[in-house]
Amino acid sequence: MKKLFFIVVIAVFALSSCCDKEKNVEKDVIVTKDSSKISNSEHLVMATTWFQKSAEARAIYYQTFSYAKLVLDEKLKKDRFKIKKQKPKAIITDIDETVLNNSPYNARLIENGTHYNSETWTEWIQEKKAEALPGAVDFAHFVKEKGIEIFYISNRSVKNLQATLENLKNVGFPFADKQHILLKDKTSDKTARRDSVLKNYDVILYLGDNLRDFDENFKYAKKMNRNDSVTMHSNLFGAKYIAFPNPMYGEWEKAAYKGDFSISDTEKRKMRIDFLDKN
Repeated sequence: MKKLFFIVVIAVFALSSCCDKEKNVEKDVIVTKDSSKISNSEHLVMATTWFQKSAEARAIYYQTFSYAKLVLDEKLKKDRFKIKKQKPKAIITDIDETVLNNSPYNARLIENGTHYNSETWTEWIQEKKAEALPGAVDFAHFVKEKGIEIFYISNRSVKNLQATLENLKNVGFPFADKQHILLKDKTSDKTARRDSVLKNYDVILYLGDNLRDFDENFKYAKKMNRNDSVTMHSNLFGAKYIAFPNPMYGEWEKAAYKGDFSISDTEKRKMRIDFLDKN
């Protein structure tokens, strides 16, 4: 009887160990290429970690804003020799991931395993917690001291104007008012908003983390390679367009999914891997 008892105990223990092993194996499954168990926003982890925590990201922002100051000064020197009456000068800048840091919102998506949606994005904006990116406030005041106005053109919804204004003002940006903040109403195409500034101002510099912040011709299209467009207009980068890094999201994502964000998360993950150059 005792012998039978020990056999039963050993069998239960072995079965329990197997179950635990299976649980551990199941956890490991998330690293495989075809797994459907991976978090919907797991792909954002390294990009968001780099953006938030790396000294390199901080250095690039300081470096880029310092370079923008040099470009601005050079443009002002050249303008001194122009005789004809000129419009007042301005720069146009994007807001998100150009002057304000919204990476905590992405971190929440990762934690909750969810995607961007307008409801949670609006909630984040209304918190008014976005911090200024390194060098951004200093650059903005440098621009103001030169007698140049700043226009913030963003695809945040117009319903978030007041919260955006307060957030910019709270972290120290000048020109944080309704005249200088132009948000999205009906379209994400910024052309009309840029043109409204160009009517009355000589815009000498554009800042952004998405190439559509500069020109709508950089919009993703299935028949166009955006890298080729950059090559065609390479003379404008560093002279008129000042680009900032954003590995978390942007127009560049669309190419990986062939413009279709409605596909499943499993398929998106497969397409991201297939999209990579491996030779």
